[in-house]
Amino acid sequence: MGICDESGALMSGEEPILAMAVQRDRGNGLGGGFAGYGIYPEFPDHFCFHMMYHDLKAKEEAEAILDQHFLIEVAEPMPTRPVKGITDAPLLWRYFMTPHAHLLEEREVTAEDYVVSVVMLVNARVDGAFVASSGKNMGAFKGVGYPEEIGHYFRLEEYAGHTWVGHNRFPTNTPGWWGGAHPFTLLDWSIVHNGEISSYGINSRYLEQFGYTCSLGTDTEVAAYLFDLLLRRHKLPLELACKALAPALWTEIDRMDPEQAALMSSLRAVYGPGMLNGPFAIVLGFNGGMVALNDRIKLRPLVAARSGSKLMVASEESAIRTIMPEPDDVWMPKAGEPVIARVKGMDLPFHSQLHASPAEISCAVTAVETACEIEEVAV
Repeated sequence: MGICDESGALMSGEEPILAMAVQRDRGNGLGGGFAGYGIYPEFPDHFCFHMMYHDLKAKEEAEAILDQHFLIEVAEPMPTRPVKGITDAPLLWRYFMTPHAHLLEEREVTAEDYVVSVVMLVNARVDGAFVASSGKNMGAFKGVGYPEEIGHYFRLEEYAGHTWVGHNRFPTNTPGWWGGAHPFTLLDWSIVHNGEISSYGINSRYLEQFGYTCSLGTDTEVAAYLFDLLLRRHKLPLELACKALAPALWTEIDRMDPEQAALMSSLRAVYGPGMLNGPFAIVLGFNGGMVALNDRIKLRPLVAARSGSKLMVASEESAIRTIMPEPDDVWMPKAGEPVIARVKGMDLPFHSQLHASPAEISCAVTAVETACEIEEVAV
């Protein structure tokens, strides 16, 4: 589920809780969660880490890494309340921090690359510690339980955001554990996912070439990292990144005009190892909006609706009508067709125009700034 008010107006966390509660039968109580955007206006420029610790030893080791890399402005337990059905919760803490400036200068990296490296370090090296979210003015709230129980446990009604995503989990191939609940996040990106990504193996090996470490043992993790790679590092427009992950079939490309066919062929050739295979419907949240995307033959349900300035997507129309009783429009997005919501007036964390050429796609991967001229050679 995802909901965005494109006017920038804030919605209480109670709305996403209600939207997920009506879909209770889609899960089995082994995972629920939410991510909200615009929820920490008092710290708009601080990276906020939501952390999970299995014990005090893990907390001490992870905090030593955070203290080494960041100036920590606030460190406090996550606000929670007792809720029936929520048991065995880990230690839950949050930190508002900024990177040490001298380390950024020494390493000659952006603040975002710096944060990604710390997230990978904690998740892979500290036994019993897990970064639940690491973005600015956003946070993930997730755990083992039904989503409405998780929402009330984290007192979500006390937060207000312009964009929310939510998830109800029914684990199939991996155990239900607090860190394995959705959404999966990295920086400002958060992913909720319905389905199964059967290409996890090749996707994770592809991501390792770019410095990502897939240590959480679940398929959805690769989707979060792939969007970070394509949108933030390779600077693809959002529409093209979606086409790279859910590309057109070759039979469809054969029917396109030559220019479009060349673009889609190049996209498939360059990003073949990043293509998501299998049945999926995903919602990507970010600071400035969200995008929903189906697999390229639509093997999982996805419904979209608009009511005024609000755009909402969900697996079931019942969730939408819980929040929007009489929407202006309801539709079923086509396979591989992204549904995009953008908050008015907010700078987007990616290129917003669909303008890339085949040569520019190659440049994105090779980190060359200027596209090479392609000349036909007679043979």
